[in-house]
Amino acid sequence: MKLFLDTANLDEIQEANRWGVLRGITTNPTLVAKEGRDFLPLVKEICSIVEGDVSIETVGNDTDNLVRQGHEIAQIADNAIVKLSTTPNGLAACRRLSDEGIKINMTLCFTAAQAILCAEAGAYIVSPFLGRLDDISTDSLQVLSEICEIYAVQDYDTQVLAASLRHPMHVIEAARMGAHISTMPFKVFEMLVKHPLTDAGHKRFMDDWEEAKSHLGELLPSMQEA
Repeated sequence: MKLFLDTANLDEIQEANRWGVLRGITTNPTLVAKEGRDFLPLVKEICSIVEGDVSIETVGNDTDNLVRQGHEIAQIADNAIVKLSTTPNGLAACRRLSDEGIKINMTLCFTAAQAILCAEAGAYIVSPFLGRLDDISTDSLQVLSEICEIYAVQDYDTQVLAASLRHPMHVIEAARMGAHISTMPFKVFEMLVKHPLTDAGHKRFMDDWEEAKSHLGELLPSMQEA
């Protein structure tokens, strides 16, 4: 399963990318507006930092205008992916753009029925939102499981991207169910690596090293600097 970051913040993207595990980015109008920067230079820079897919969301709900936006977004960079909402007009735009070979991420998907429509419309990615389903007392993991099972049975090419992830268990369960991608805020990304036993063990090793290294004779040059 590929790990994506759901953000438009360049510092977060660069730090996650430094770990060597970041495979893509998802953005939306809310995240982009939060950065307070000009839209086009910002998304171009994001695409230049990350080698994998970068989903850039359209605005409005007129099919012809969504198609025009899709054409423009696809020209931003080779890894720019057009993001459309799962509405009737969004599905129509998805069909037209995907028929032209433009990759589409259908977002704001909340049911298996919607996910079927997205796949039939030619979507490259479908994004079921887990956290927002949990917010309305719906079993988000059951919905994700249904989508993954249907896609496998029907042999759809569309990738399942688990979105709106609120904690590491969302990520783990998405991986267990066979989601192709998980996208999350940077704070959740950080939580994936954090564990008190790791931190305590590392500190113990470093404390022991400081006490012992003067008696260990010849060391690697980099160890002397640690």
